[in-house]
Amino acid sequence: ALVGQGEATQLAVIQQINPLYVNFTQSALDVMKLRQALDAGQLKRAGSQGASVRLVLEDGTEYAKPGKLLFSDLTVDATSGQITLRAEVPNPGGALLPGLFVRVRLEQAQASNAITLPQQAVTRSPQGDTVMVVGTDGKVAPRPVTVGGQQRGQWVILSGLQAGEQVMVDGFQKLRPGAAVKPVPWQPGGAKPTAANPAATPVASSTTTASAPSVSSANGASTAASAAR
Repeated sequence: ALVGQGEATQLAVIQQINPLYVNFTQSALDVMKLRQALDAGQLKRAGSQGASVRLVLEDGTEYAKPGKLLFSDLTVDATSGQITLRAEVPNPGGALLPGLFVRVRLEQAQASNAITLPQQAVTRSPQGDTVMVVGTDGKVAPRPVTVGGQQRGQWVILSGLQAGEQVMVDGFQKLRPGAAVKPVPWQPGGAKPTAANPAATPVASSTTTASAPSVSSANGASTAASAAR
């Protein structure tokens, strides 16, 4: 190839795609809550090798190879309230390309014996988060809970519930505290229950991972693009 004298002629761009760097953002408020939960002993740091990263592709499938968090920015973007993070993901087959948009599941901490609930079971308001619990007498009562994040479409409940309790999932919006119900087992995607027979799900104790999904852009190692908003 010929290069003209005195001209900055671009011949080629070398771009590394294995491993691939993924730049994404996380709410500064979420980071603060995570640190508070860690300090309070409600959560434990996930693994000795640092936070694990999983990618969800545009078609909803999960990328097979997990990555790892490299670093997070030390400053907060004043306009968005977000902190920029970077992860490294193996890409030996070249399935991920620079500029591809993905969702990130960042596993930063683990909650031992935490409880997960379908998101529609939790009522969120400025006054706090509550669920409708079915007592042993068959009557419903609101219960304040502490939500620690979400895990695969479900809220992670850090406090306020015990394993074995029944929580209303659907059909409780028009019920008043003290109303008697005959709950039926809740099934995802099942028939919508009536107010007389609202759906309830038993609270199960398990070990779950608190995650912080974000919409982000996958970028090659030689590029640095901001996350999609």
